[in-house]
Amino acid sequence: MDSWVRFNAQSQAKERVIRAAQYACTLLGYTLQKGGAAAELRKTIGQLEAHMSLTRKLLRLGNSVEALESAKRAIHLSDSVLRLCLTISHLNRAMYFACDNVLWAGKTGIISKLDMKKWSERSFRYYLFALILNLTRDLYELRLLIDCEERHRASKHPPSPHPGSASADQLSSPSSSPVALNAPPVMLAGLRRQLHLLATVLYSNPPLLLDLLKNSCDIFIPLDRLGIYTTGSGFVGLCGLTSSILSILTLIHPWLKLKP
Repeated sequence: MDSWVRFNAQSQAKERVIRAAQYACTLLGYTLQKGGAAAELRKTIGQLEAHMSLTRKLLRLGNSVEALESAKRAIHLSDSVLRLCLTISHLNRAMYFACDNVLWAGKTGIISKLDMKKWSERSFRYYLFALILNLTRDLYELRLLIDCEERHRASKHPPSPHPGSASADQLSSPSSSPVALNAPPVMLAGLRRQLHLLATVLYSNPPLLLDLLKNSCDIFIPLDRLGIYTTGSGFVGLCGLTSSILSILTLIHPWLKLKP
């Protein structure tokens, strides 16, 4: 109950819930279309999705200021890679929210004769660039954690003092080159080791795992909207719904949010 009270008290929680509902409508509309549902029902779902999108834009009014404040905090980070990625990402989010506010004004009639297509594309370009930087940050932190885990394992299991020595059987073997024979097993063993290391690091760092999954899902939305990589409304709806649920989890359990 305490988690729910804290969740409901945050202003962005409502926007996340409406976002999940919006993309659920997108996925439902695609499913109904594939299932041959009545046109009237599909039209109703489409109108509901449009209303939710407009409501989200209203709830995001003023978010540009918050994004700029986040950029001001990120510029003081000691790590140069994180500082660059997070600062530019927050600045792009600020521009994305600003374009979104203009779109809301155009859809509500406050700004007449607004080129909705141009502003929508501009908004998604800023959104895409912010997501690329967020994914870069995630991969950078993942690389740091993997290196740390490798050093930790190496300290517990130091290598043999004579790694280059060969056994008597290998030296006396008349067969073909042992390098050629052992290369595939060695490569497979190395791949398994790296995958196990990756799984261990992600399992031990749920905030990084959730942020990586969320950004990976979100990036397909602007890619589809801009026509860079078209995946269809069904896949976009599934990705948007998944990332929204992951965002809601970080609001309910703040320790799951990746910091800084």
